[in-house]
Amino acid sequence: MAAKPPSQERLQMADIARLAGVSTSTVSRALAGSKLVNEETRTRIMELARSLKYTINVGAQNLRLKQNRSVAVVVPSDAKVHQSLSDPFFLSMIGSLADALTEQGFDMLLSRVDAEQLDSAATPFDTGRVIGIILIGQWGHHDQLNEMAARHVPLVVWGAQMPQQLYCTVGGDNLSGGRLAAEHLLAEGRRRIAFFGDTRLPEVEQRYRGYCAALQAAGIALDPELCVAASFLPEGGREAVAELARRGVQYDAVFACSDLLGMMTINALREQGRSVPGDVAVVGYDDIELSSYFHPPLTTVRQPVRDAGRAMVAALLAQTEGQAARSIELPTSLIQRASSR
Repeated sequence: MAAKPPSQERLQMADIARLAGVSTSTVSRALAGSKLVNEETRTRIMELARSLKYTINVGAQNLRLKQNRSVAVVVPSDAKVHQSLSDPFFLSMIGSLADALTEQGFDMLLSRVDAEQLDSAATPFDTGRVIGIILIGQWGHHDQLNEMAARHVPLVVWGAQMPQQLYCTVGGDNLSGGRLAAEHLLAEGRRRIAFFGDTRLPEVEQRYRGYCAALQAAGIALDPELCVAASFLPEGGREAVAELARRGVQYDAVFACSDLLGMMTINALREQGRSVPGDVAVVGYDDIELSSYFHPPLTTVRQPVRDAGRAMVAALLAQTEGQAARSIELPTSLIQRASSR
């Protein structure tokens, strides 16, 4: 089998040295801009490194010198839905991470990347601005995250555990969370339970599987007409309720895959003249602070956001110290309030 060209695998300085016909120390000095290397040799090495897409891990150099105390917290941005950083769940997670990083004496660099190009999240690390990356959400590019991990970028992702995963994830038990929501609604006597959420997202897909498992255990057949691929945007709830109306299906409960989606669903139901929970019971997901103040207070599946912040920071710092960081699945719990009973 032919060997992969250097540009298709993780390059080391020794590879650059071999191709340039110089020593590894010369490559190191050239890439660092040392005047000990003559201009011609330095230019040749820089051009070779650039053509092979070799990046200098300045972050690791700084870490060895104890100079870098910054961590990048990256929130993907989906151009199709324009989900804002003001989303209550993002804000609570960012706050939790800021507290956890401050406790450890680190600064937080907050940024956004295109959700279609998650590998660009590594840029602050490759350029030496941070010692590692915490990414809030996997979106649809598990493969790009695996590539980042394969080239040893210190990386922790808030999200669901996936098959053949090389990177470290910290996330809630979404399968159990989805089951808890559906089981609660079934226990309240609801039988036509709608599901609102985009199952193309790994976490939502696991919540959907939990929902399906609860219905099947209760002997209730799954009805695809009750499932709406709702977005997490504020208008997602209104659009999902309108879609069920267009389909003409009857339902007596909604499991919404975020609290914001659940609260907007309640508003949309009110606009149709339907009462909550009298006509339709509603359960959300996340247990953001606002959910307990909403009217009626929202039943929800709690994600342990504060514990998650500490767990992600601990896992990232372990990686920067050369330790393996295993993925963690945190327990979820049902918080019963007036919207469902």
